[in-house]
Amino acid sequence: MKKLFALVAILGVLGMGATYVSAQNETAAKADTAAVAQATTDQAAATTAPAEEQSLHKQIKTKFIEGGPGFMASILLTLIFGLAIVIERIIYLNLATTNTDKLLKKIEEAINTGGIDAAKEVCRNTRGPVASIFYQGLDRSHEGIDVVEKSIVAYGSVQMGQLESGLTWIALFIALAPMLGFMGTVIGMIGAFDAIQAAGDISPSLVAGGIKVALITTVFGLIVAIILQIFYNYLLSKIDKITNGMEDASISLLDILVKYNLKK
Repeated sequence: MKKLFALVAILGVLGMGATYVSAQNETAAKADTAAVAQATTDQAAATTAPAEEQSLHKQIKTKFIEGGPGFMASILLTLIFGLAIVIERIIYLNLATTNTDKLLKKIEEAINTGGIDAAKEVCRNTRGPVASIFYQGLDRSHEGIDVVEKSIVAYGSVQMGQLESGLTWIALFIALAPMLGFMGTVIGMIGAFDAIQAAGDISPSLVAGGIKVALITTVFGLIVAIILQIFYNYLLSKIDKITNGMEDASISLLDILVKYNLKK
């Protein structure tokens, strides 16, 4: 009996050992499978990332073509021309910006040391609309302060026209881009209804596809208008800043001339 119990105990120990080894093997196999699966997933993600970027690029091109090359190209041209004018205006306004306080200090020193001619030379060597207005005022300083003031106001209006040059074209493109988009939408809707009429049946997929294609031009036109509107408002704020500086500096120039005439 004791031998039987010993035999049963030995068999039980061997069975438990076999079960433990089998469990370890299964766990190791599962770990290896999980590692392989993770590696495969990472590799697939790395491979999919460029594919997704490429698909986004292709999707933009597809939407452009679906919207109709004619209308989409015309809207794109409004964006290109509008941005060209915006860049030219930004460069011009940055060059037209002048440190009025520094210029007034130079003019006052030149008037006190060399007279009106020296001050005119300072204005001639300084770029920007403020220096041009000062030169016109100094050139008529011998005719009296009233004439100088009128000259500054008149020539200031000329400089304002030059600062605002090109803004009307940007405003035109802002209004034109969504109009072209709406026109493309209307024509696309007409084409969608023609397709429905030709099919002889109102298919939801046919209607939805036609409307989707028609609305692409509207979206593109609105995006172009928003971009140009932002730059348009920036240019307006830049012009207002330069104009305010011109007006303040002109008043200071008149005060300098008054003091100079009193010393004579």
